Amino acid sequence: MTEFILNLIAWGGYVGIFILMTLENVFPPIPSEVIMGFGGMAVARGDMNMTPLLIWGTAGTTLGNLFWYAVGRWIGYQRLRPFVDRHGRWLTLRWEDVEGLNRFFRRHGLWVVFVFRFLPTFRTMISLPAGMARMGLPRFLLATFAGSAIWNAILAYAGLLLGSRFEQLQDYVGPLAIGFTVVALAYYLWRVVTWQERPSS
Repeated sequence: MTEFILNLIAWGGYVGIFILMTLENVFPPIPSEVIMGFGGMAVARGDMNMTPLLIWGTAGTTLGNLFWYAVGRWIGYQRLRPFVDRHGRWLTLRWEDVEGLNRFFRRHGLWVVFVFRFLPTFRTMISLPAGMARMGLPRFLLATFAGSAIWNAILAYAGLLLGSRFEQLQDYVGPLAIGFTVVALAYYLWRVVTWQERPSS
């Protein structure tokens, strides 16, 4: 994966960064940390400039998230009702919970999307419920671009400062992401085990 990223950056420059960051948000296993980190290393070598790197990278992030937002709008949360009613235990959701989340998203969606841009995995997946709640497109784009710009700048400047040692950052980012995922999984299992069935209103 690392060799593929380096080759695409070498071939396409800023356009390569744009393509990679778009793909990273459509297929989350592609690591944004490595893409923007290598971009920062390219700035350190004088092969790129920081401002266009951040603009192209953040534009790619926004486009990739727009894909999941569009999928969410196409699905709509009302289509989920039969699925939630049938599999509520494993989703740890009742239909009134879904409606409550939808109302919450309509009121606070801009800040939810902005904050989630800094969380592993969830920074991409939050676009799906944003679309399902029919969050306004301008607000979604603003929150996505602003949050992603800050996150991408952190990664790019880390690459700039660490230079050739940037890959060592993965020694810390990887375990942190794994730890976050383990905590989320443990919470989910606790919800399933303690689930109390009751009819939806």
